Amino acid sequence: MKTQITHLLKAVFILISMQGGVRMEECIFEKLEGEDGMFCRRDLKVVYPELGDVGCMYIPECNQYRKRISKEWSSPAVLFQEADASKRYILIMVDPDAPSRADPKFRFWRHWTVVDIRGADLKNGKLKGRVLSDYRRPTPPYQTGFHRYQFLLYEQPSFEAISLSPEENQSTGSWKMENFLNRFQLGMPVASTQFLTKDYKD
Repeated sequence: MKTQITHLLKAVFILISMQGGVRMEECIFEKLEGEDGMFCRRDLKVVYPELGDVGCMYIPECNQYRKRISKEWSSPAVLFQEADASKRYILIMVDPDAPSRADPKFRFWRHWTVVDIRGADLKNGKLKGRVLSDYRRPTPPYQTGFHRYQFLLYEQPSFEAISLSPEENQSTGSWKMENFLNRFQLGMPVASTQFLTKDYKD
């Protein structure tokens, strides 16, 4: 009974309505559980239009949200209100499930890398900084199931500039993320979250 109540509390509903002549479907936003849910640490928010914070949830197929997140929307707002305003941070977005979760031979696919982010900007969601990898929309291949899109936030060391190597700049696929983290001694992320989505035609 407690679990059922928890699910109800976590579910968010968009009521059927008319908005600008467009009929909105009822949506149930399903939260991640188990190992996928445990990936979400601290209150890192990832906010897309209409959907709001998608952290630790499945992208629903209603209202063409899976298509729109892959085809229309640009980079999300990212907020972390626990950020230290005096520090700088690194944000990484990756897909560890390329080309599929069952066979991730091209992991990690780099979707976004931003460094020199001021903690004060993270607090209000105005993400600024130096972009090492431009934002790439989530585009899981057809019939490969759900992909995880992970956001990891690291405290940036002050002793040197962060950059990608020439080899890393050649491709966003099969990224040796662990090598990058070790090279700059980034350690564990201060916060992380993810959402799951799949190809809108599936």
